[in-house]
Amino acid sequence: MLLAIDVGNTNITMGVFQGEKLAATFRMTTRQARTSDEYGILIRSMIQARDLDKNKVNHVIISSVVPDVMYSLNSAIIKYFCTEPLIVGPGLKTGIRIVTGHPQEIGADRIVDVVAGYELYGGPVLVIDFGTGTTYDLVGKDGTFEAGITSPGIEICAKALWQDAARLPKIEILKPKSILAKETISSMQAGLVYGYIGQTEYIIKKVREESGYKDMKVVATGGLGKLIAESTDMIQTYDNKLTMKGLRLIYEKNK
Repeated sequence: MLLAIDVGNTNITMGVFQGEKLAATFRMTTRQARTSDEYGILIRSMIQARDLDKNKVNHVIISSVVPDVMYSLNSAIIKYFCTEPLIVGPGLKTGIRIVTGHPQEIGADRIVDVVAGYELYGGPVLVIDFGTGTTYDLVGKDGTFEAGITSPGIEICAKALWQDAARLPKIEILKPKSILAKETISSMQAGLVYGYIGQTEYIIKKVREESGYKDMKVVATGGLGKLIAESTDMIQTYDNKLTMKGLRLIYEKNK
């Protein structure tokens, strides 16, 4: 079995593949410091809790945007799964050609997402990941990574609102029934969610306009991506397992 691990700024998301089937997913927080033994025991127990045989995990691939956790996590994989993990980075085959000025600056998570977006949905495709930050990455017809846009994630915007404005409360991020809010909480929700939908639609429109890709597909993923994707017809597909699928595809290209 293949264990795919995506280390993000907020969460470490993991998936276990049996062949091409994603048999289980689970996650833990990134920000808590852990030893290699803690990682190893936690990961093995989570796999077992999903009624999977932890001893059958014999391949591991990791993408990470948090360097500080990699020493302990890498050691945990070697000690507890007796295999050297494949780390997404320069030198791996991805099927995506990067033509930006500084290709080494593109995060592993973005590479993984565009690999899945291009392989599964074809190009040209704009892949949007609604994570801690929201990323918009454009891949052309021939698999070339052409451009990337980064904006604050919707949760960052929400935290800034209630942390920097003394009288505004912490709220749940939901789309209110109407933008015509009549009290504080729904007014904040309206501004956040409808404002973010507007940002998303405008960026998609500008990317399509400036790239010339009139037939560009738009694929979204990430925690709050479903909320936005359901609110606009400019996103054709929401795939919450896109990153896991991308990790498996990269592993298959390099095994």
